[in-house]
Amino acid sequence: MKRVVVMIMMVLVITGVYAQDMFSTNMYPTAIFPFNERGAGVKGYGSKVSDILFAQLVIDPKLILVDREEMNKTLGEQELNISGMVNSAQAVQVGQLTGAKLLITGSVIEADKTIYIVAKIIGTETSRVLGESVKGRTTDELGPLVEQLAEKVSAKISKDANTLVAKVETHKDRVAKLNKVMGDAKRPTVIVSIQERHVGQTTIDPAAETEISLLCKETGFTVLDSAAGTKGADIIIKGEGFSEFAMRRGNLVSVKARLEVKAIDPATDKVIAIDRQVAVEVDLTEQIAGKKALQKAADMIAQRMLPKLVK
Repeated sequence: MKRVVVMIMMVLVITGVYAQDMFSTNMYPTAIFPFNERGAGVKGYGSKVSDILFAQLVIDPKLILVDREEMNKTLGEQELNISGMVNSAQAVQVGQLTGAKLLITGSVIEADKTIYIVAKIIGTETSRVLGESVKGRTTDELGPLVEQLAEKVSAKISKDANTLVAKVETHKDRVAKLNKVMGDAKRPTVIVSIQERHVGQTTIDPAAETEISLLCKETGFTVLDSAAGTKGADIIIKGEGFSEFAMRRGNLVSVKARLEVKAIDPATDKVIAIDRQVAVEVDLTEQIAGKKALQKAADMIAQRMLPKLVK
């Protein structure tokens, strides 16, 4: 059953339906890691807690759990410590690789004759961390304690999901946000020229250049063709980007891209703004995943850079 869930989730990621539909229907892909153990009396409890927590939360209609076996194969235990020590900084990377929007990890602590089970709920997109805990005596059965924790975790996610999970923005939303930030300020005439390559393969079309040009056009900038030279441009937006194969899991290919962009006043050669961004995307083909990663990086840079060009 869990493998079927994972397969469905992977298909949704590829088609692009995943992110929007999961948010609109209040369903959150979630990964549960083994809990850290603190105390000789709780040795071996970490994996048991995560197993019971998985069994309790798998029936929660708002959560879609990432199968741990599949997750371990993807991440590699030697590449990332998943023994309950996952922090908010690592959470973003884990989310990009597994598709999880939430990570649940924590600790099982023995103190005197008391056992504490503390869960951390981490938003992979926001890096926000919330927590819940239960306690009992060391002689108490573990199952009922974890069941109580599962109820609290589920309730916390229901209550504070908007804090943990970033709202999905459409292209239209991002254009509207840019226009709101820039207001009625005069838009300059720009030329966008970005050199792109995918390591080991020929680049077919300029994904980052196209994305920034499109956002400029849709927010009121006059965009000139870079092939015609720099004459008539108030600002030249130029840069370099590359994408590279990261990993393959089944039929899915993950690609990472880095983009560096600067805006220059051609009359003075003054650098008006400069920025860089790394992005990761997944698709069925390496070339498309690379284009998507560069497009994502370009969009993120444009959100920060374009308002600086109208001041």
